Amino acid sequence: KWKLEHYLWSFPIIGSAPYKGFFNESEAQDEARSLEKENFDTYVRGVSAYSTLGWFKDPVLSSMLRYKDHDLVNTIIHESVHATLYIKNSADFNERLASFLGNKGTELFYLKLEGESSETLKLIRLENQDEKLFSDFISKELKDLGVWYSEQKNNNETERESRLQQIQQRFMNEIKPQLKTNTLTYFEKIKLNNARLNVYKTYLEDQSHFKQAYENSANDFQKFIHKCKSLENSKDPLKDLQSM
Repeated sequence: KWKLEHYLWSFPIIGSAPYKGFFNESEAQDEARSLEKENFDTYVRGVSAYSTLGWFKDPVLSSMLRYKDHDLVNTIIHESVHATLYIKNSADFNERLASFLGNKGTELFYLKLEGESSETLKLIRLENQDEKLFSDFISKELKDLGVWYSEQKNNNETERESRLQQIQQRFMNEIKPQLKTNTLTYFEKIKLNNARLNVYKTYLEDQSHFKQAYENSANDFQKFIHKCKSLENSKDPLKDLQSM
């Protein structure tokens, strides 16, 4: 399966769908070219796993088997969260919730499987710490970038390229030296555009609300899921989660 992220020059577009899914790469590329003609930024990426949101029993695909074991566990939990709860028209909330619980659930799984002294558990916790650090960083960058876009009177592509490069430079100077693992070091090398940044907005922007709600659920995975399921008909699940 392939996902196509797309965004206009101005950023962000509130309420728009963050991605489109395709089962054929050429169809995704054709759609990307069509959107680029309308001055959208695009980013086509492959995905090795997806959820049918509970309509079918989702198998472990051969494409998932190249993952490290703990990454596979994380992926399975992430997609299982989607099958358990998916709020219509709230893709950002759904993906951030699944990312948060994928990380938390993988920790709990290896704690039970291998115990507190597990080397795998130690690595998972370090990776999760790195992701939290990056989440805080990219959340601020996305907010600042939105302000910057709102202040631009002309769509100067050279200025925009320079502004996006500044994000990567700050990552290299401020964040990379603090990382404990190499899972996020690729960020300094990728070609940034709004569509690529939209991936981080959808999956990783500001996880603090989920963390607080999880702690308010006595750090109980099942209680937290039950609390989130009560938001199935919410028009603004993130806001409602904060008030619970």
